[in-house]
Amino acid sequence: MNKYTILAIDVDGTLQNSNKCITEHTRKTIIRAQEQGMKVVISSGRPTYGIAPLAEELELSRFGGYVLAFNGGEITEWASKRIMYEETLPAKYLPFIYNRVKENGFEILIYHDDNIVTEDASNEYARFSSLRNKMVILQVDSFLDAITYPVHKCLIVGNPERLETFEAMMKNEIGGELNICRSEPFFMEVTPPHIDKAKCLSILLDKIGMNREQLIAFGDGFNDKSMIEYAGMGVAMGNAQQPVKDAADFVTLTNDEDGVAFAIEKFCL
Repeated sequence: MNKYTILAIDVDGTLQNSNKCITEHTRKTIIRAQEQGMKVVISSGRPTYGIAPLAEELELSRFGGYVLAFNGGEITEWASKRIMYEETLPAKYLPFIYNRVKENGFEILIYHDDNIVTEDASNEYARFSSLRNKMVILQVDSFLDAITYPVHKCLIVGNPERLETFEAMMKNEIGGELNICRSEPFFMEVTPPHIDKAKCLSILLDKIGMNREQLIAFGDGFNDKSMIEYAGMGVAMGNAQQPVKDAADFVTLTNDEDGVAFAIEKFCL
């Protein structure tokens, strides 16, 4: 009997190849795993809206899968669209985050419904996120005045080298109060305290009566490291950041070589 009964799969750099699509081989392999009774969790820093087309492509409704969005801030049971768990940023931190971002010459954006909200619609990283998630950029005059609703996460975008320094500074200032990590070298995510993919998966497993020994997790980015360390089997992509590879139990092929499918076939089918 297969030891692993639930698969947590990151999207960018993992599930999707460099052309931002799921190859037919990977799709069919994941469908096969679900047909054999395994559950799939699409686990991403993306908003739920940006994950939805992929959940449909992998038929998560038919097989009873889940979507973990906002880097761990929200879990959705995909068949019913029921939100099983949700955490949002304490509003009191938004002015501090915004001011620090602007003082250091970066841009800040948030996801709301099908929009990306920012003060600079021309920002290259905002445009990148818009294309990736198929969301419309909504430019506002005042970010803080526009945010009158709960926020799952703030995304700070900018030059990777400078952002690495800024990440260290922010962790030093508020790292004990909020969770700060980079999902891409040019994306820094600020989420509620103690929220990451591992924490969210542990909550999901508890709700559905499974344990981490039954979990196999796939990822490539810094924000995947926690779930790769947490899972019974942590799989890093061949294209993963080196710290993610170092944390993994197994390093598979790259996302352009059907690395997810290769590992599923090796360990699950």
